[in-house]
Amino acid sequence: MATETTSSCTGSNLLQPISEIINLPLDQVNFVVCQLFALLTAFWFRLYLHPSKTSPFIRHVVATLLGFYLALFCFGWYALHFLVQSGLTYSIMMFAGLEHMHKLCFIVALGYLSFCQITRVYVFDYGMYSADFTGPMMVITQKITSLAFEIHDGLARKEEQLTPSQRCLAVRRMPSLLEYLSYNCNFMGILAGPTCSYNDYMAFIEGTAYQPRHLEVNGKENGKYKHTEPSPKNDIISKLCTCAISLAIFLSVSKLCPVERSIDDKFIASTPFILQVLYLYLSMLATRPKYYFIWTLSDAINNAAGFGFNGYNKDGTPRWDLISNLRILDIEFATSFKMFLDNWNIQTALWLKRVCYERCPINPTAATFLLSAMWHGVYPGYYLTFLTGISMTMAARALRHNIRPYFLGSTTHRSIYDVITWAGTQIAICYTVVPFVLLAVGPSLQFYRSWYYCIHIACLVLVLALPVKPRHLRIKEEQQQQNSLQGGLTEDHNSHSITDNNCNQKHKAT
Repeated sequence: MATETTSSCTGSNLLQPISEIINLPLDQVNFVVCQLFALLTAFWFRLYLHPSKTSPFIRHVVATLLGFYLALFCFGWYALHFLVQSGLTYSIMMFAGLEHMHKLCFIVALGYLSFCQITRVYVFDYGMYSADFTGPMMVITQKITSLAFEIHDGLARKEEQLTPSQRCLAVRRMPSLLEYLSYNCNFMGILAGPTCSYNDYMAFIEGTAYQPRHLEVNGKENGKYKHTEPSPKNDIISKLCTCAISLAIFLSVSKLCPVERSIDDKFIASTPFILQVLYLYLSMLATRPKYYFIWTLSDAINNAAGFGFNGYNKDGTPRWDLISNLRILDIEFATSFKMFLDNWNIQTALWLKRVCYERCPINPTAATFLLSAMWHGVYPGYYLTFLTGISMTMAARALRHNIRPYFLGSTTHRSIYDVITWAGTQIAICYTVVPFVLLAVGPSLQFYRSWYYCIHIACLVLVLALPVKPRHLRIKEEQQQQNSLQGGLTEDHNSHSITDNNCNQKHKAT
């Protein structure tokens, strides 16, 4: 009886034989199978429930019910937490005043997520890094808080108080309960996201997603592609190939280079430091394909349903990267800490930027890293990682502003600078992320002690020794650079400004 109760709470046991054959945990098998089912369903959804064939109401209902079915299959009755969190925050949106509604939703959504994470980690399942039910709640929390701020921007603030991206993302009417649940719990993103703006999701459901994006970079309408609906077929095939390669690499390599070996006393005592650095890089490199697989598959699912169109490249090919969560080559060849973060978990970075960094009046960098740590969970390793990340960001900023100008004189100098900064960035990222993987305080501090806290000390010295311009001057310079580059944007977008650029284009078109 106890076994039956547990299985009903934690998800279906239907795939237990497959789990035993391939020697993977059942919850991970359930997750992958449900995502593959979602992919097939997404094709059906796009073909047979196309906006030209049915109403937005039907599309909302089907997307929501399928999402709840997948959640119940993977997580059992724990999926009810998704409804409770959504219900509580929707009540706040409806009955709290617009002036403070966004703050209350932020506190309740993040608080409820933290409560679930605490009970899962410290009461039930400490140390099990698996497809737990708080994973989907993290994405739902992003959607709830984003929507709350977007409603506040649209209904409680004046136009002149908003930035161009806030003006574009602002929601001008309160969503219905069905629209709200569909946005939070649709089958394309219920298991792994990614998050997206409410306006983009509604445009997808209502069939208007293609209209505002038929714009050239200069904001003029692109008549050549005006009447044709772009196909995501090529992008889906490419992303599924990336998924297959990432999964194969992860399953074959990750067990050969465990991060835990970096804190093994015999390994530390018998291995030269330079080889320890190389091993750390390889072990971290082996962990990333898991995220490449999850996020790329999720992106392909959304594309298969018709969601994710982001305009056209210069050669006329459609772009399906509106809600893409990573750019693998930019990650692996990043030459700065910021460049790595801007291309890793892009939609979460956008959420942190819009909800925290752009709105926090005091030390937004520290506040953003703290929010990121709280959102990820309650393992102490997360907080060590993001606290280290604050010092890394400040040091990297100081180093770039003071050293980079000396290497801009020639192509050779720039190439040397790129090689050095690539190596430094990869080492810094690996050093920072170790606690995120190890989770606990003891092993994390043991690793840092084996490195004599050398990078922490180096960051402190750089921050104290090198001057950095005040934030308002940096923002002014960035705006000037964006204005100068606005007419020459190409399909290769730097940073995590994809949606913001689209918002600027749509704002010009209205």
